[in-house]
Amino acid sequence: MPHTLNPPRIGRFKGFQWGSPGTMFGMQSTQDLKAPSIPNAWADLQAEPKMADWLTPEAHRLAFADPEFLLRRETRGIRFQLEMLKPDLAQTEAKIEHTVVVFGSARFLDPVGAQEQLQAALQSGHPQEITRAETAVRNAQHYENARIFAQLVARSCSCLPDEDKLYICTGGGPGIMEAANRGAQEVGAPSVALNIALPHEQHPNPYVTPELSFKFHYFALRKMHFMMRAKALVAFPGGFGTLDELFEVMTLVQTRKARPVPILLFGTDYWKRLIHMDVLVEEGTISKEDLQLFRYVDTPEAAWREICDFYQLGTPPTRDAGPTETQAPPA
Repeated sequence: MPHTLNPPRIGRFKGFQWGSPGTMFGMQSTQDLKAPSIPNAWADLQAEPKMADWLTPEAHRLAFADPEFLLRRETRGIRFQLEMLKPDLAQTEAKIEHTVVVFGSARFLDPVGAQEQLQAALQSGHPQEITRAETAVRNAQHYENARIFAQLVARSCSCLPDEDKLYICTGGGPGIMEAANRGAQEVGAPSVALNIALPHEQHPNPYVTPELSFKFHYFALRKMHFMMRAKALVAFPGGFGTLDELFEVMTLVQTRKARPVPILLFGTDYWKRLIHMDVLVEEGTISKEDLQLFRYVDTPEAAWREICDFYQLGTPPTRDAGPTETQAPPA
């Protein structure tokens, strides 16, 4: 059963006759057991004088409302706790307990954007730009597959009880992440985004559910949140970030620090060209059994079927009459 942060409703005591109406022992009383006995921290914060610069040291400022204090090296542990708690509590309140994490390149364009880039490159006549644009058109297929996969997950889980539903979770950025969040949104399902503050500004993609869009400073806390609710990992073609997350999960499962989950490498040709896993076995750096930690898949249906079979969900992958993986989405 999902945890609840809301305690059972407690009735009120009525009929106090002590003192004047609305008072107890001459003091103002709400006559409500749910009313806090001590001042609310938010009320105290609202009463604080407005400071021109909140990063200027100020001894008299409330400790929990003092950014200069909270950003000190010595309070880093507190910041760890906050980055752990905020997304966890919000997801618990939203009854999100199980996720399918989708990774992949942030650089892939949707089919429409890729075609526009190709047309601009052809008009320019620059060979390098044309080559890059042709690559973008080819990789737009991965964007479309991620979008369709997310639709399958969201649509198939819509009829399941809340405690059994799987939700799409991404890093919240562009490319494959955007495609997965978009697919969930298109069928009316919420999706989670775990974004990261980077030197170059990265905004959440427009398809993320706003109340489930979280931003992290610490990569370590972000990684933990990816794994806390993950019931499957689908890695589309990507770069260093995708490889980092992929091998993080594989290592946790291999070392039994995490329970086995479906780890799916989407795009057999890409992954086998990129990483020769058999070399690790030949050189004795992993066991042959470790190759069973992951599977290769090439279609959204195959990826969802692997997850359904693993958990015996009994929800066959089906598509609606919407755009297919070879069709461009509406502009």
